[in-house]
Amino acid sequence: MSAAFPLTSLIIVAMPGTGALITLSAGVSRGARASVVAAFGCTLGIVPHLIAAVTGTAALLRASGVAFDALRIAGIAYLLFMAITTWRDKSELVVEDNEPVRSPAGVIGSAMLSNLLNPKLTVFFFAFLPQFVPPHAPDEFERLLLLSGVFMAMTFAVFVIYGVSASAVRRHVIERPKTMQRMRRLFAASFVGLGMKLATTSR
Repeated sequence: MSAAFPLTSLIIVAMPGTGALITLSAGVSRGARASVVAAFGCTLGIVPHLIAAVTGTAALLRASGVAFDALRIAGIAYLLFMAITTWRDKSELVVEDNEPVRSPAGVIGSAMLSNLLNPKLTVFFFAFLPQFVPPHAPDEFERLLLLSGVFMAMTFAVFVIYGVSASAVRRHVIERPKTMQRMRRLFAASFVGLGMKLATTSR
């Protein structure tokens, strides 16, 4: 594996997107533990897209406008739902060691959906991964699996850094209710922006 793949992957993973936004939001709202769980969920959310790219079924999604549009609409609806929920959330946050936290399953499920309902990821991986595998290589499938594993590991690591960094300033943010409210509105607006971006995408 050449150095070009991890470098390119790092740039792609580090670019702000839905997964990074959800992990940052979890870090600020619920702390480091929740951000790590959210990062794990976001990473799991890209697994089906990677599998589709590796097995070649992404070609079917690319060719089928109905399948692409259905998944895209579901993704837009979910992002708008998250935007509305975040905007309307006016609950006060308190930092306590024994503070009840959202169940890991709930955090993982929400984070997975954010990436799962984005058909562009499948098409992206279908076009991205083969560039780093020689044509007609005898171990093409194994190489694609290796690249997929590296990409997932880098995604998880970068998202954890995002989330833990956000949780480090959590207490300072919580002590300023107006700042917390502004951040929630910023997150909500960002979800709307991501939804609009997904709405304008095409095959």
